[in-house]
Amino acid sequence: MMKAGMRFKSAVCSAEGVVVRAAEGKGELTCGGVIVTLADQQPADATPLTEAQDGGVLLAKRYVDTDSSLEVLCSKAGLGMFAFAGRKLALKEVKALPASD
Repeated sequence: MMKAGMRFKSAVCSAEGVVVRAAEGKGELTCGGVIVTLADQQPADATPLTEAQDGGVLLAKRYVDTDSSLEVLCSKAGLGMFAFAGRKLALKEVKALPASD
């Protein structure tokens, strides 16, 4: 069960993240096609990725799944791409702040 604040890591690359907003609905969070593990657990043996999957994930960027409202923050960049219930998470767009003049 995912909840806000949960830290996880990938089994196939160096990617790590934190759940900012938990998913509404059921599904598995994956990175590079393999289910992620909690940050304090040993990941399952899996074949490491050798090249970036759809650009990989970038440090300090937020990724969202609009269907489930899941939002994760990448805390360590990696070659794999985050996905939830088989849907790739999209890079969250930055909102422009209003001018202060």
